[in-house]
Amino acid sequence: MIEDIATHHIGILYIRLFIGMAQSLKQKRMLIKGTKDKLKDRFNVSIAEIDCYDKWQIAVLAICMIGNDKRYVDSCLQNIIAFIDRYPEIEISDYKIEFL
Repeated sequence: MIEDIATHHIGILYIRLFIGMAQSLKQKRMLIKGTKDKLKDRFNVSIAEIDCYDKWQIAVLAICMIGNDKRYVDSCLQNIIAFIDRYPEIEISDYKIEFL
């Protein structure tokens, strides 16, 4: 039964990125797509670009993870921030982590 499901935690990381090297939407999309693919493979998360679609140097992503341990989900989302921060061509402008 659905009522018997254990407690779960949904973590969402909202992250605003500045891509200074992008000189066109095509360059931005290529870089964002590659980054999203690496994050999905490494962290098993769902990712969507949720804002600034028409701006070639700014991207806003929502990264979602679900798990039964809130500390683990939070730790993974923090690791994603650190992972993205290692990319020299991407600068994190702002981020927020939210739990549902």
